[in-house]
Amino acid sequence: QVQLVESGGGLVQAGGSLRLSCAASGTTFGINAMGWYRQAPGKQREFVADKRRSGSTNYADSVKGRFTISRDNAKNTVYLQMNSLKPEDTAVYYCNAATFLPPSDYWGQGTQVTVSS
Repeated sequence: QVQLVESGGGLVQAGGSLRLSCAASGTTFGINAMGWYRQAPGKQREFVADKRRSGSTNYADSVKGRFTISRDNAKNTVYLQMNSLKPEDTAVYYCNAATFLPPSDYWGQGTQVTVSS
């Protein structure tokens, strides 16, 4: 089992920045990818970014050039630096950890990000 705890959400004006953190604990040796998803009111949860143990990263087109994901494998922590925030970035952001043995997905409790115009 893997437990994920997020922090760093809040209220920010458009154009501002926030940094999210997600710390994993428990059986962390099997984690491959760690990343972020978000869910806005009335919408489905969508992929934001992830970073694999190998170092490769993936971003949603909507956040490319504005968000940066980083990961500290020694601390089992993933970060999401969000710059040039827009009102449409408003959502609950969820941390995700994907393990490969056995293949499973784990989720954090979510952290609210609100961008005012």
